[in-house]
Amino acid sequence: MRTTSRRRPTLVLVVLPIVVVLGLVGLPTHAEQGSDTRFRALVFSKVTNYYHESIPNGVAAIEKLGAEQRFEVVSSDDPAAFTDKNLATFDVVIFNNTNSTPEKGSLLSADERAAFQRYIRAGGGYVGIHSASGSERDWTWYGALVGAFFKSHPPVQELEVEVEDRGHPSTKHLPETWARTEEPYDFVINPRGEVHVLATYDTVTYEGHTMGADHPISWCQSFEGGRSWYTGMGHAPSAFTDEPLFLQHLLGGIEWAAGATEGNCSPR
Repeated sequence: MRTTSRRRPTLVLVVLPIVVVLGLVGLPTHAEQGSDTRFRALVFSKVTNYYHESIPNGVAAIEKLGAEQRFEVVSSDDPAAFTDKNLATFDVVIFNNTNSTPEKGSLLSADERAAFQRYIRAGGGYVGIHSASGSERDWTWYGALVGAFFKSHPPVQELEVEVEDRGHPSTKHLPETWARTEEPYDFVINPRGEVHVLATYDTVTYEGHTMGADHPISWCQSFEGGRSWYTGMGHAPSAFTDEPLFLQHLLGGIEWAAGATEGNCSPR
């Protein structure tokens, strides 16, 4: 009996390290197995052109959403974050009112751009908020990732948003007609047919538009192996502090782009 009792601890000591090693080998890339963290998001807010006062509000709002919805948020305006090794630790990269022009300087270097392309092509997610479409305007690939480049805008004013897709996670909670105050962006092209349009502006309800009656303002797409979601809304700080519907819109887009929820993004 004494011999048997002495052997049992030895057997446990041999088996446990094997279990631990097997557990380490099986860890997912972005989040530890058994962790409460659903996914990781990088919020990128670099600007070389117009600076939106809502940028810090956007960061704070996304951090709050992360705390409430169990996803980790890392915020940075440093393009050095765009390396293969670092990007691989994130499920989604959020361009938070980034803005740049070729004349005033790009957000990313050639190497950083290449790393971001590899990240998307490896299945990464992208979210663009408002002036993210006015970023890297000399980079054709980025414009295709967003869906369309910013062109111009009339003054901030009251308007109505018409929700086309009431099944997508970013729009299913919205009313069919959504009244907002916004800086209404016009785009260089109408992306319809290349992307899945989620919502449009009712151009009868505001002045100064240049895109005609069909004016997409939020859309999503599968892009070169990755996922892209964009909203042209989010100009004012109040969008991130006083508008629960907008925050739900943003949350649904982040979750979809991170691969944490499903949604139809076939072109239409």
